[in-house]
Amino acid sequence: MSMGNNLARNKMNAMSSRRYRSLRLRAWLFLCLLLGAGGMRAAPAADSLLLKQAPSFVRKDLSGHRVDLSAYRGKVVVLNFWATWCAPCQLEMPRFASWQKQYGPHGLQILGVSMDDDAAAARKACGKLQVNYPVVMGDERLGTLYGGILGLPVTYLIDRHGRIRAKFKGETDLKVMENRIKELLDTR
Repeated sequence: MSMGNNLARNKMNAMSSRRYRSLRLRAWLFLCLLLGAGGMRAAPAADSLLLKQAPSFVRKDLSGHRVDLSAYRGKVVVLNFWATWCAPCQLEMPRFASWQKQYGPHGLQILGVSMDDDAAAARKACGKLQVNYPVVMGDERLGTLYGGILGLPVTYLIDRHGRIRAKFKGETDLKVMENRIKELLDTR
């Protein structure tokens, strides 16, 4: 009987060891995917959105004004999904405000989408960061229209005809993004 118990115990230890290795492998793969996604600099939008019309939406901005994405046709739009708890978002937003001032007269419109649950927190962050462009509150429904927003920041570049030209995910080389914006501004 003790020999049978030893065999059963050894079999269970082997199964536990295989499960442990499997879990470690899964955790390692997840970590690689997570680090890989966060390290992306510039990527074309998901194939389902690239060169297609940006999904339309109408929302109130943080000041209560109506914002209709389709009203920006004829302008290059930087559509930025962000949140107050997102450190890379906080670093990008002052640059976006600078671009709005510099390139706005040439047809650029920055549009922020806060994915926070609390508009007051978003409003406070926008004041602190001196945001000079419209910011609307986002939600799961709006995120789903744009392929699912699973990490922040996510920024779409939309051309003058309303087509999505690029998607930037995670911490981004803002010089690369600015160069793409300039290219779109030069294209009629």
